Amino acid sequence: MGVDLRQVVAGILTLTMFVMLGQMIKRDHFDSLQDKLPGDGEDAHFESVNAIENDGLVKLSKRSKGPWMEDIQELKPCWSRTDLDEIEQSRGYVTFSLTNGPEYHVSQIADAVVVARYLTATLVLPDIRGSKPGDVRNFEDIYDVDKFMKSLDGIVKVAKELPNEISIRDLAAVKVPNRVTEDHIVESVEPVFKSKGNIRLATYFPSVNMRKTAQKSSVDSVACLGMFGTFELQSEVLEVVDSMIERLRTLSRKSNGKFIAVDLRVEILENKNCHGSGSARAKSCYNAQEIALFLRKVGFDTDTTIYLTQSRWDNSLGVLRDIFPMTYTKESVMPDEKKGKFLESEDSEFEKVIDFHICSQSDVFVPAISGLFYANVAGKRIASGKPQILVPADIPATSAPITNYLSPYVAKRNHLAYSCFC
Repeated sequence: MGVDLRQVVAGILTLTMFVMLGQMIKRDHFDSLQDKLPGDGEDAHFESVNAIENDGLVKLSKRSKGPWMEDIQELKPCWSRTDLDEIEQSRGYVTFSLTNGPEYHVSQIADAVVVARYLTATLVLPDIRGSKPGDVRNFEDIYDVDKFMKSLDGIVKVAKELPNEISIRDLAAVKVPNRVTEDHIVESVEPVFKSKGNIRLATYFPSVNMRKTAQKSSVDSVACLGMFGTFELQSEVLEVVDSMIERLRTLSRKSNGKFIAVDLRVEILENKNCHGSGSARAKSCYNAQEIALFLRKVGFDTDTTIYLTQSRWDNSLGVLRDIFPMTYTKESVMPDEKKGKFLESEDSEFEKVIDFHICSQSDVFVPAISGLFYANVAGKRIASGKPQILVPADIPATSAPITNYLSPYVAKRNHLAYSCFC
């Protein structure tokens, strides 16, 4: 009698699952509220939360196979342009660069707009700098310049470049913390601006803190506009993102076109301590096997389509594809004619932007890695009525309600986005 290979594989996976279950004594989550960025000396951790299905934050779909959740009505901006006075005559220039990927761009733009508005300075269109020396792109290579400038009309004056008479070498460098406050501008930025006339701004991130604050500030409306009302992809990049999402929905016929996006990048998992320290063993990231088990235990079928932010296939992802055969990376779903520019050029800037927007538009988003990517994708999803963000966990039981793992950004409504959208 022959051996059925499918039964052998199923037996191995079942045995593996029981071995892992024996080791999963605690429910570990990462705490996004105490995130530290790479290089700050501490790992970020997820935060645990129990969400309730009938609290209006999440509604399970009755039409789709599996624990899919429904979108909610898209939120509307709480801020009003009519609350902002027209800008005065410009008194100098503020320049800056976008760095480290779209999750940083969101915050860098917001801070630059807030500073330029307060100083009544002209904001110079930023360039985009990659991780490699000399890797510089123009703003219009990725983002829509006309949309950006129009969104700030009457709020901040925007110039495409510095006047010829002003040398970059003459700009005074000023650092500001993410979510810069009016007090910080008055104490540390305005004196330099008045003395030098023109400044080059750089945002640093002492921590990842995307929680909304109870205290209202005069710069809140400007910050909300900068963060959520200025960015739009330029047409070619948008076309690539849309075509990849359409491909993923076509592949997801058994789930009515729904798919999961998982932020899982092998190179980060290899360089990051995912288990923290101490008896609590709080986790800052989850590997492919842990993500596969988590998704199965909250009820997703094995025929679910999964998109990974990992650019090219890595053998370590095999265990995820063993359980979820319809698991894809960019190289599998990007149109062939676009790979030369957006995938095979060894330029990760396009890849990060594509991942950010696919994760923002997927039916479910699972951050396998804590940090600013998770936090700012969450903000974009909240604003667009897509609160289906699941924080992974080591689940000791064989199954668990999906609503127990809704992101605290959503379940506690404590994300900054809830200050900007109603």
